[in-house]
Amino acid sequence: MTKPMLLADFQRLPPVARGHLADGLAAAIDTVAARAAPAHGFLRYGWFAAALGAYGGQARTLLVEEDGEPTLALPFVGIGPAIARAAAVPGSYWPFRSFPLAVDAGEGTLKAALATLAGAVNVLRIGPVYDDDPAAMPLIAAARAAGWAVLDRFVADSWLLNMAALQAEGTWPRGSTLRKNRFHEKHLAGHGVPDWRFLNGGDWPAAFDALAGVEEASWIAARTDGSDAKFTTTGHGAFWRAAAADPVVAGMLRAALLTIDGRPAAFSFDLDAGDLKYAIANSYDPAYAKHSPGKLLYYRNLVEALGRGITRVDWGAGDSGYKQVIGADKGPAIRDWLLVRPGLPALLGRLARGAWRRSGH
Repeated sequence: MTKPMLLADFQRLPPVARGHLADGLAAAIDTVAARAAPAHGFLRYGWFAAALGAYGGQARTLLVEEDGEPTLALPFVGIGPAIARAAAVPGSYWPFRSFPLAVDAGEGTLKAALATLAGAVNVLRIGPVYDDDPAAMPLIAAARAAGWAVLDRFVADSWLLNMAALQAEGTWPRGSTLRKNRFHEKHLAGHGVPDWRFLNGGDWPAAFDALAGVEEASWIAARTDGSDAKFTTTGHGAFWRAAAADPVVAGMLRAALLTIDGRPAAFSFDLDAGDLKYAIANSYDPAYAKHSPGKLLYYRNLVEALGRGITRVDWGAGDSGYKQVIGADKGPAIRDWLLVRPGLPALLGRLARGAWRRSGH
């Protein structure tokens, strides 16, 4: 009589990973984003579609599935002359340009992604991204192991505020800071009636007009050509308005807004992903500068976020002075990466490593 096979007698085979290319943006991007690290939850179809609409480009999407389940979705657009077969991950520089990778994706996903990618491009640019990016870093490590040339250039240091840790130590926000803020708030009221509001999903896209109004009165309009403004028509307003059309992304977008007698005076705009807040932009009308409206607003904004379970704030790059005063510490470096496929392209890429690195900051 044959002995029956028990479940323990069967050996589980590793999942089979298969990659393929889709023209345009694939709907499966949202499926992978839902399975990605919380910090990457906003990297959805609508996010990439907004980037294409605002900045141009014809996208293709590299998709990888393990046992039929999507585990990686990497949109890319062609850059430079067609003969170079170079591409880049699209998106917004705020807060970074990456792609979704399922948290439970195996090594096979990365290998399948690189094998498929090698048939489509010679060079792929990913970035700027953080040194601890949960999707880019595993792919970059796998590319090195597979013989790709990997080039990086430094962009900036990031700054991180761990509000929960500082509050547990009893050092944030400082009592002296709160007293100064109350003093300024009292004198700010001399300009008119202040109103402090918190904006979220249902307020977009209409509320972007108020933020744009602050930018148009700010230093960025007076001292620059305005192209770096986040919400104006001459800046990046088209991107954010389009991104907010995705209700999931819109639900992550938050802002604190100060008005004086109904007139927008300052804002602080963020993207909340899990317990992490990406501080995207803040600005104020210089007519109220004497009373530090920007500082008053972002402290209120951070305290409100802490009450909702946000524990950390990613302040991004630049302006390290006021960020350190708030309590932020230096975080992971931000870099731009080039992945150059094995063979002659990789050989040429390694020769160009120094030039690429010197082109950074």
